[in-house]
Amino acid sequence: MSFSSFRLPPAHPLALYGWDGEWEAEFAPYAAQGLLPGRVVRVDRGQCDVVTPAGVIRADTEFVVPRDPMKVVCTGDWVAVDPEGDDPRYVRTLLPRRTAFVRSTSSKRSEGQVLATNIDYIVICVSLALELDLGRIERFLALAMSSSTGEALLHTSGLSWESGAQPLVVLTKADLVPDAATLGHLVQDVERAAPGVSVLPVSSSAGEGLDVLAAVLSGGTSVLLGQSGAGKSTLANVLVGEDVMDVRAARDVDGKGRHTTTTRNLLVLPGGGVLIDTPGLRGVGLWDAETGVGQVFSEIEELAADCRFHDCAHVAEPGCAVLAAVDSGALPERRLDSYRKLLRENQRIVAKTDARARAEIRREWKRKGAEGRAAMDAKRGRWH
Repeated sequence: MSFSSFRLPPAHPLALYGWDGEWEAEFAPYAAQGLLPGRVVRVDRGQCDVVTPAGVIRADTEFVVPRDPMKVVCTGDWVAVDPEGDDPRYVRTLLPRRTAFVRSTSSKRSEGQVLATNIDYIVICVSLALELDLGRIERFLALAMSSSTGEALLHTSGLSWESGAQPLVVLTKADLVPDAATLGHLVQDVERAAPGVSVLPVSSSAGEGLDVLAAVLSGGTSVLLGQSGAGKSTLANVLVGEDVMDVRAARDVDGKGRHTTTTRNLLVLPGGGVLIDTPGLRGVGLWDAETGVGQVFSEIEELAADCRFHDCAHVAEPGCAVLAAVDSGALPERRLDSYRKLLRENQRIVAKTDARARAEIRREWKRKGAEGRAAMDAKRGRWH
């Protein structure tokens, strides 16, 4: 049965926040215990704001503090909370997540950080006030296309955007581009870096493209992602129709702004749907994103199928279809370099927690070292 067939009438108190028949069925056991359903709209130091049928309440998360940092209460979660009359009120449990956007932390330990949950659209905001960084866009997309679903799958990738959170690249501050032709070329550059993903230029100040964006986002829960200064908070204010987020001007030198958004906030859109605004991300670490990398660079994966060796690394191997495409100009060398970089980074992240992956990396290093020594000996006329 389709997701839309489960939707409840708009009269339901939580319908505006995405409550539907599936959540109703999932919550039934907790309703029998007298608990209230709610959606987390903000989390702050062990406390969270939860919108319930009786309004927004403040609840403590003490009873759902897990050992696994991937399962902490997060903006976008559906939860069961104590009924009215209890003081203090607690979040008693999380409902299983449909999707979760996860990045790795800056910690030397391999840990994931959940940025938003139960999302339908991942909106990657990129400012046109600066030169486009296509590699950063590819990095965001690799994470977006690896969005996980369900508690049991929270640590795995493999969910395509066709069945999970759908990515969308929004080019903000389009009014700063001098002419339509230049803007068209910029959109094409991003489309080549984001195959199969919609790319939409918008201007919050001029109102360009906002009606199209609002129509797309009205279909569910969306999360805004991007660097500081990308215009996320301004865009959120325009979409919501009021100044709900603090906004400060970006620096002229590098286009970066201060972290005006310091928490993740869930906001209701007047045209339907809800929006989660996030703080600007200085670093976007991959988290189990091998499948996402493969989807972002789908043309390289297709070319690799024609390589002479099934384990071709696309570096200097004879009969490499990927390198042949670079030589012919069919594949930009920048794309191949970005592909290699993201795969290496993801491999390191996985190896921190997977002993088998670490052993495989060591074997690969030894193999390449032996091949290098053999090639050098052959060059010098020494044969073993």
